[in-house]
Amino acid sequence: MTDLRFSVVVPMYDEEENVDALVDELSEVLPPLGDFEAIIVDDGSTDRTAEFLQRRASGLPWLRVVSLAQNRGQSTAVCAGFDHVRADIVLTMDGDMQNDAHDFQKLLEGLETADVVSGIRAKRRDTWVRRMSSKIANGVRNWISGDHVVDSASGIKGFRMEVVRRLPRFHGMHRFMPTLARMVGAKVVEVEVNHRERAAGTAKYGVMNRAFHAFVDLCGVRWLKKRMIHYEVRKEPAKSPRRPPLAPVG
Repeated sequence: MTDLRFSVVVPMYDEEENVDALVDELSEVLPPLGDFEAIIVDDGSTDRTAEFLQRRASGLPWLRVVSLAQNRGQSTAVCAGFDHVRADIVLTMDGDMQNDAHDFQKLLEGLETADVVSGIRAKRRDTWVRRMSSKIANGVRNWISGDHVVDSASGIKGFRMEVVRRLPRFHGMHRFMPTLARMVGAKVVEVEVNHRERAAGTAKYGVMNRAFHAFVDLCGVRWLKKRMIHYEVRKEPAKSPRRPPLAPVG
């Protein structure tokens, strides 16, 4: 690792209309927080997202762009960003500008005593249908997983990289990262964050195009949680029973 205080990872897919707004906000918000880098992952966009990102990155030494050859989904894009992180702390946010980078200060403060800090979108600026479907999904997720997370699918989070390296990787993992972190022994806390209306571009997720896969993934998380290997090492080794000396041969 380097002397960077933190890294930021942002996945983007077909968000050409939000590239400039995102980079401008990061340019304003991040420098006062300490030495940093930002890694924006273009998840095989079909529009000009990658082109616009490369153009902006050419004049910003702190910004790196990772372009995936094909669209692989949000979990893969986030993991690709993790693989390029050079700091001990990584912050994530979505690339649609609904998350607010000003909340990174809260995440950094939370990481002083926790391993993972997850944002709660207390006042979501989404449609009624999206808000209700998310509320139901969170309830089902907590019931089946046996965990309690207020807003598991929130995109704005902070992690210690030692935890990130231990997370099991699979498609859809981004929906369960607080639970997965607890499964590997991490301390997870949640903090309220700002949430904004989408000002440009179109949503990539709907209610129907994610419900089935999310439920299957959730069942997998439940199975994995029950099958995780946990053990404790004794502080003092157990005393071995004394054996009688061997009789001489011959």
